[in-house]
Amino acid sequence: MPLDVRTLIRTMSQANPLWGAPRIHGELLKLGLEVGQASVAKYMVRRRQPPSQTWRSFLRNHLGQMMAADFFVVPTATYRLLFVLIILAHDRRRIVHVAVTAHPTAAWTAQQLRDAFPWDQAPRFLLHDRDHTFDGVTTTMGLHEVLTAPRSPWQNAYVERLIGSIRRECLDHVIILNAAGLRRVLNAYVEYYTASRTHLALEKDTPLPRPVASMP
Repeated sequence: MPLDVRTLIRTMSQANPLWGAPRIHGELLKLGLEVGQASVAKYMVRRRQPPSQTWRSFLRNHLGQMMAADFFVVPTATYRLLFVLIILAHDRRRIVHVAVTAHPTAAWTAQQLRDAFPWDQAPRFLLHDRDHTFDGVTTTMGLHEVLTAPRSPWQNAYVERLIGSIRRECLDHVIILNAAGLRRVLNAYVEYYTASRTHLALEKDTPLPRPVASMP
């Protein structure tokens, strides 16, 4: 292949970064240059795109500005289903808000967010799944929604892990009669979780740091 054709291929690929080998090959044919598409691909300028950050990196970079929200369902002794909304701060695994309802709606969810983030205490990002009860809720509060992919609970791992802990350590051992009873049980667990329960991710400290007790 003549040197000037190679130079032309490099120049065209540099000047048109969105063009692939088929597009450049077509332009060369229109210029009357008979060259194979494989040769075009061989002499194109290769660009090294910086890799996008991973999901874990995104969560780590915005740890202090992000909270996560999710619902889980609790059956009662009378076969009713109660829905629990959990809002968790990522930085210290602190439970910000817990609410119980039998009928989760967008209006109810919006009120819970206002209760959880009064005045200027709202985080920059709120991570949640694609539950329709969150539709249009966060825009009026200036929150940036970060939506997880469909059927990907691992993308909201912190709050999913919290829900698992609540079930294993609390709800699996009690019988819930009604919403009022569930609220009392959850409030007691939140107090324990926040002030007493140690976490590996916090270097075995609690969300609200507690001092080391001196032995007598």
